[in-house]
Amino acid sequence: MKTTLRYILAAAICLAASTAALAQKNEFNPVQTGVTSLNIAPDARGAAMGDLGAATEPDAYSQYWNPSKYAFAYSNAAVSLSYTPWMRKLVNDIFLADVAGYWKLGSGDNQALSASLRYFSLGEFVSNSGDGAAAESLNPYEMAFDIGYSRKLSEKYSMGVVFRYSYTDLGFSDSYAGDNNTGASAFSADISGYFTTYPIIGRNECQWSWGWNISNVGSKVNLQNGENPAFLPTNLKIGTSFTFPLADYHNLMLGLDLNKLLVPTRPRESDYDMNSTEGQQQYLDAMQDWRDMSSITGIFKSFSDAPGGMKEELREISVSLGAEYSYNNQFFARAGYYYENEFKGGRNYFAVGAGFALNVLRLDASYMMATAQNSPLDQTLRFSLTFDMEGLKDIFGRR
Repeated sequence: MKTTLRYILAAAICLAASTAALAQKNEFNPVQTGVTSLNIAPDARGAAMGDLGAATEPDAYSQYWNPSKYAFAYSNAAVSLSYTPWMRKLVNDIFLADVAGYWKLGSGDNQALSASLRYFSLGEFVSNSGDGAAAESLNPYEMAFDIGYSRKLSEKYSMGVVFRYSYTDLGFSDSYAGDNNTGASAFSADISGYFTTYPIIGRNECQWSWGWNISNVGSKVNLQNGENPAFLPTNLKIGTSFTFPLADYHNLMLGLDLNKLLVPTRPRESDYDMNSTEGQQQYLDAMQDWRDMSSITGIFKSFSDAPGGMKEELREISVSLGAEYSYNNQFFARAGYYYENEFKGGRNYFAVGAGFALNVLRLDASYMMATAQNSPLDQTLRFSLTFDMEGLKDIFGRR
């Protein structure tokens, strides 16, 4: 699809209209980051449960949710592919593609290597200056590659680390200044933990798990040759899940995740007296401090920098609540809800999905239903396909 920048700006204005009333109250203040696609769930399973995955059963997409879960994976190796058309209510050429996988190491079944590659396309844009100049075709995108290692530290607890390289190219350059360097790179790391146990309740053996993941801790993204630095979406995810049998071959899992961006809030003009020279200078000083702040300092600052105090800090915590029903580990039905405070972005939506698994592969799909009618995330579909490499090895081994 081709479109002009004028159309893109018009669409942005329409989306901003839904939050105008909140902005007038001086309370709408979402946390701003760069490479925002790093916080988009890549797989249909987690998305179908309201973006849930910190403490669910390990699968090939644990690299995104909690890589320490790989150490408890049942299969020795798996690879997954996923495709997500993004904001399909507005455009038809924005998408997220992701491939992820892991491989268990050694004979002790207690460690694993993992990796993932994601590509987020922002579609094709055609610039139009309006002065008769030739139009320029732009293809902005974001991508990231990471590799991780996880290990059991005991029979019930594991930890994992991930190292990531990300690159963003918005496609714009200052042609008059001869500047063709439009991309920006960043390096980051994740650290995570996962605990699982099997309590006996009544006569049934259940599973209770909890997990945590601090992701995207690293350098800034220096857009426009460093003139516009942006924080990576450093995120703290804490979750728990509980699985219990309903009957023979029938299990139900309930899960809860809490998320908070560990990024300092960008200063706003509305928080200062811009009618006075002193207020203007205070705002400029605050903006300079925000630009110069290191990522590590920003993590600690993110717990105490909101203009509204503790009330606004609590608003920055988003909640994912989901459930998964499974029959004989072959058929899966899922549902969930994601909540984000209206003053921090207002991304609230229900999600449903299903999956079907064989010895070799599993196919999952999810569908998102936003609570706001004008949400660009409404009607988002995700598809994931997972290949069990151990199952493939058994099939070819029999031949």
